[in-house]
Amino acid sequence: MTDINAPQNEAGNEPNPPTVPNGIPILDETSALPDAADAEMIIITGMSGAGRTRAAMALEDLDWYVVDNLPPTLLTALAGMMTADGTGVHRLGAVVDVRSREFFRDFATVLEKLEEEKVNFRLIFLDCDEATLVRRYESNRRPHPLQGDGRILDGIRKERALLAPLKKQADETIDTSGMGVHDLTRHMRDVVADASDIPLKLTVMSFGFKYGIPLDADHVLDVRFLKNPYWVTELRHLTGRDEPVARYVLEQPGARQFAENYAELLAPMLKGYLSELKPFVTIAVGCTGGKHRSVAMTELIASKLRAENFPVRVTHRDLGRE
Repeated sequence: MTDINAPQNEAGNEPNPPTVPNGIPILDETSALPDAADAEMIIITGMSGAGRTRAAMALEDLDWYVVDNLPPTLLTALAGMMTADGTGVHRLGAVVDVRSREFFRDFATVLEKLEEEKVNFRLIFLDCDEATLVRRYESNRRPHPLQGDGRILDGIRKERALLAPLKKQADETIDTSGMGVHDLTRHMRDVVADASDIPLKLTVMSFGFKYGIPLDADHVLDVRFLKNPYWVTELRHLTGRDEPVARYVLEQPGARQFAENYAELLAPMLKGYLSELKPFVTIAVGCTGGKHRSVAMTELIASKLRAENFPVRVTHRDLGRE
């Protein structure tokens, strides 16, 4: 298990159909913005080394606007970004902690002001046991922000005493002692998100092997087992998008069956990618030059996945490159 590296300050395509098929939500940039009444702010605080930055990254992955190490006095200004006219930012995250030094003293007062102004916010507190915090700091070889001339443990205990009132006030407390990086990300997703917040981005891409396999491919299909239209004079100048070439390719024995069976095989895998925090999936379909066979097969595979109501973005990397 990988420990949470919290002490570091980490700071022709086709549109996706705006549906939620097979329990898998789809991110559609053309969808309407949420109603202003749904605007929300998440404030992350807690022990240094407990995973605050990792939690902030989880919010960013869910399309929240996040500011790390924000002085508490700026929280009200940040909340003002959530406009009531339906055109502003509606999901804001902020990490506020003892790194803001003397500014941190105003945190409790600022929270009271946010409540008075009826800002819809939640306070999430990340906690961790002393032994784990010490181990994380020693592995990263960074000082605790409050240890001064003392030991790491001195800084941890000062911080715990300082944050005790905030922990009681928190809407959600997460103990990350036994968590790894992905465990915390999943937990944040469960706490913050509903199904529609978790996007799946599926790309089906054609390419030519002579230009190299795409670096970001999760699956690579080789369709060079099919006869190449390049050697048919009347088809050579056309592409797999043209009906004569598509017909030539797809009517070959096994071609259509291969595409349909692959789409059927892929479908149950997509939920698993989301559960494993991998919302970006690229299927690369290759032939020799990326002009005929791979293009026609890419279009067919994409159409079969769309028929199952999965979101698909099609791209032809090497089309026109010759």
